[in-house]
Amino acid sequence: MTESESANVTLVSLLIAPRTRYPVVAMVPAPRRLKAKRLPLLRRPEEPAEEGWNALAWPGNHYLTRRVRVIRRALLVTIWTLVSMLVQSVLIALPGSAKVVFARIYWSMMCRLLGLRVRLIGAPVRGADAGGRPVVYVSNHSSWLDILVLGGRLNACFIAKEEVASWPLISWISRLGRTVYVRRQRSSTARERDDMGERLAAGDNLILFPEGTTSDGSRVLPFRSAFLSIAQLPVGPGGKPPLVQPVSVVYDRLAYLPAGRSTRPIFAWYGDMDIGSHFWRLAQRRGLRATVLLHTPLDPSAFPSRKALAHATWVAVAAGAAALRQNRPARPAGAGEGAEAAGTPAFA
Repeated sequence: MTESESANVTLVSLLIAPRTRYPVVAMVPAPRRLKAKRLPLLRRPEEPAEEGWNALAWPGNHYLTRRVRVIRRALLVTIWTLVSMLVQSVLIALPGSAKVVFARIYWSMMCRLLGLRVRLIGAPVRGADAGGRPVVYVSNHSSWLDILVLGGRLNACFIAKEEVASWPLISWISRLGRTVYVRRQRSSTARERDDMGERLAAGDNLILFPEGTTSDGSRVLPFRSAFLSIAQLPVGPGGKPPLVQPVSVVYDRLAYLPAGRSTRPIFAWYGDMDIGSHFWRLAQRRGLRATVLLHTPLDPSAFPSRKALAHATWVAVAAGAAALRQNRPARPAGAGEGAEAAGTPAFA
């Protein structure tokens, strides 16, 4: 019975019913209501909550598919690393800059094998722009991925803690990358500073993480001024110190969507996390992106003290990282902009 027929039956029943104190209404079946069509959920009920992001980029996501992707990426990374170690061991023994260029190619290819796209904002200081002076790139540090991202975009060597030299496989890769090791002891500070000075005087650029450890990616930890002692060494032409260029690194895309606070542990490697399980979780994902923001370089001779230089560098890095985390338009910060924002911590 349709809805119009039901209305007609009800009206006729009222007309033919005898007059009583209370009207008698015949009971008729109510019209059938339309039900909303249920759409399939993006995340299956049996799926873990953290896997819901995968469903946005991977329709028909399956357990086996993710595991196959991890194994495939691990094999490709291993093969590429072994081949690169043979090539780089030969290039290190040869004069010229081939070893520096190949190291950059190696890190860049590692990002591609992991499915990590890198966006670059700003430009590194090179050649005539630096006036023949070497450059110390100062960056925030939240993951081992920072090595791959920065190594694939900057012609520079890394400064790492001495413990890295004892890690299996990682130590071989870092040595082939001509990494400079430092101890966290005051007694060896002068000797290590001289070693880094020799590298800078030879024309090498260095990448420094002055936080001293990795963070969870939601903020930039204060910079330790002791790490910036190399920025005061007279290694440039005319005894000038090297330039310091602040760098902000933020992982801002996951499953091709903006990454938030809840998804940053997928990228960040901190605390007691082991690198094996972290790689296993990360290699399952797709649609990853890191943004590198290169700020205006600073001249250490323009600052009254090493602490002032460390603070100005931290302000530029923290402000740039906060803008990227909040998905706001970011641009390289100049010395003047950093001075205005001094003392303002950046959280997002």
